[in-house]
Amino acid sequence: MVEVEKGAAKSIFIFLKEQNMNVFFKPSKEVFDRYITENEDTIIVKSLITEAPVINTKSGNTVSLEKVLVDIFCDDIIFTAYQGNEMKTIYKNAISKYSLNQGKLLRYASRRGKKEEIKDFTNQIYS
Repeated sequence: MVEVEKGAAKSIFIFLKEQNMNVFFKPSKEVFDRYITENEDTIIVKSLITEAPVINTKSGNTVSLEKVLVDIFCDDIIFTAYQGNEMKTIYKNAISKYSLNQGKLLRYASRRGKKEEIKDFTNQIYS
């Protein structure tokens, strides 16, 4: 998956399509289920949500763990394989092995419209 600035997403999609890449632009659940396979050649282009927690590195931007966790929770189409008990396991491992910034996680969850749901979910994990 490639997330780019909102204004550039469609252009990036068109560019990749012209390069004969297996690329999809914000696929629906039906399109995802029907045409997208879990192979390394499939690229999904999405708009990066404003104020998403990214980490600036010398080689470019990468996502933070907080962003990954919120995205898995919110995007049940693309991350369908990680729902249910698998998501609980991912959260438990992340919480036990890494230092999560709870404020960053909840701020991004708020941008995705899922702050209360993620707050309740993580509280279940902590208890």
